[in-house]
Amino acid sequence: MRAIPVLVLVVAVVAGLNPPAAAAGPRVLRVAMARGLDSVNPFLATSLAGTEIGRLHYEYLTAYRPADFAPAPGLAEHWRTSQDGRTWTYTLRTGARWSDGRPITARDAEFTFTLMRDNEAARTANGNFVAGFESVRAVDERTLEITTRTPRATMLALDVPIVPAHVWSGVTDVRAFTNDSAPVVASGPFRLVEHRRNEFLRFTANEHFWRGRAKIDELVLLRYQTMEAAILGLRRGEVDLIGDGLAGPLTPAQHDTLRTEPGIIVQRSRAQRFYELAMNPGAASRSGRPLGDGHPALTDVRVRTAIATAMDGQLLLDRVLGGHGAAGAGYLPPVFAELHLPVRRAVDPVRANQILDEAGYRRDTAGQRHDPGGRPLSLRLYGRGDRYTDARNAEYVRTWLGELGISVQVQIMAGASLNDLVGAGRFDLAFSSWGVGPDPDHVLSIQTCGQRPAEDGTGGNTDTFFCDPEFDDLHTRQRAELDPAARAGIVRRMQQRWHDLAPAVPLYYPDSLEAYRGDRFRPFQLQPDPGGSITGQSGYWGYHSADPAPATPPNPAWPSWWLTAAATLLTTAALTWLLTRPRRNPAHHP
Repeated sequence: MRAIPVLVLVVAVVAGLNPPAAAAGPRVLRVAMARGLDSVNPFLATSLAGTEIGRLHYEYLTAYRPADFAPAPGLAEHWRTSQDGRTWTYTLRTGARWSDGRPITARDAEFTFTLMRDNEAARTANGNFVAGFESVRAVDERTLEITTRTPRATMLALDVPIVPAHVWSGVTDVRAFTNDSAPVVASGPFRLVEHRRNEFLRFTANEHFWRGRAKIDELVLLRYQTMEAAILGLRRGEVDLIGDGLAGPLTPAQHDTLRTEPGIIVQRSRAQRFYELAMNPGAASRSGRPLGDGHPALTDVRVRTAIATAMDGQLLLDRVLGGHGAAGAGYLPPVFAELHLPVRRAVDPVRANQILDEAGYRRDTAGQRHDPGGRPLSLRLYGRGDRYTDARNAEYVRTWLGELGISVQVQIMAGASLNDLVGAGRFDLAFSSWGVGPDPDHVLSIQTCGQRPAEDGTGGNTDTFFCDPEFDDLHTRQRAELDPAARAGIVRRMQQRWHDLAPAVPLYYPDSLEAYRGDRFRPFQLQPDPGGSITGQSGYWGYHSADPAPATPPNPAWPSWWLTAAATLLTTAALTWLLTRPRRNPAHHP
């Protein structure tokens, strides 16, 4: 009977060599976040990360199809318009609910649009969408009626997050409301349940999402200070996805390196954004009151044109982006071919110097140019530390402008600091980047006079403080033009006007370079499809489609042949010992 403990020991040792798999836990998609996050308040968020999070939380009246950006149902399942194109009637879907279980009604949409119309702060991010609204009315629980002062071509592209009236009606100060007290009441595919600033945001799947619950249980956005740290996290399995929308694009070298790593899949898609060198053409409030401290020479279109003529976007594309993108031309990226204007200045430093000479900006004996009043043409150039291209591009820009006799002081800083300085008009030159949606109205609106800040410097969503009555008139006309071809023609004229006045220079349109753990997740839904991106979409398709790969048995700590051999050896040894060990004489047993 003494043999039993020995055999039990053998079985335990063998079993311990190949421990059982851990119990299955929640299905979690972990996404790296290296971009700056300005706010999770949908009325204030203008950063790419803030907008991305807003789409996770809140559904819009209409959506954009993942295949081709065509308008598709959102909270509104169908719609109709009056013969004169001024009154739009949306029918909200039956059974849609907020994440707290309360029904989503037309009164929520009425509340949202009315708040934006009446509250300056609520118009910060997306105020252009309610410009020209004459009335908004919930006819009943499912019917929303919007009447505009003139026909509107943008009524199926209202990128406005519909918020729950039963929550937001209690908000007394929109600008101070952080909207991160968990759990956030949401209508989108996920809801925020935990937010630790500068660490992570954790979401759970919205059980009431009208398109159906996501396949994952949780979505966690993990904060990384650098892309290098995020890539290390991907390699170690700390995160599953590095996407352009939250982390920023990979560098070409990072993209190419990750391509060869087992278990990792890289994704490259055509650019839906532009990267520019913005200039301060004379920052001012909406009423024209000067703001900031921009160099006065930049109010001269000849100086801005000379600077633009010296910029070589193709060289930056080749040397900094490794060719992953397209050289800058018109304001809108070429992925939107029917709207893109392929206008580009010839790179000509000789001509740029000639423009400055003719305008009276003379060089001193050291080669430094001065304006006609004697002030040196010495400009500050700001860039973001969380955008790897800015520091490299700044050195090229400094060299090119140095050849014109313009000295440049480069400062790379945190994204939030740059946004604060540019928003206050306290800059000369700055690198900037904007995403472009399927409908151009919003990104064109940031160049209009009305998007400049209020008298106290708050509100607005301007790019460069550009203000031109002719551009504004064209913007109004394109919004009212219902014929797509005629509207595209007006949009191209707007781009030409912007190009001629040169408040900024589109340097290039960067491709979106992303990577994910293909050993953990099946391919994501792209937009557009094929050839699109996983994140940074005009929608939430990539996140909502996240589908964990089938679980695979864990690799044993030791190869299976070794386990078999070890088990055989131990069993043989135990039996041998049992058979050959000396036995006591029972007569001498106590």
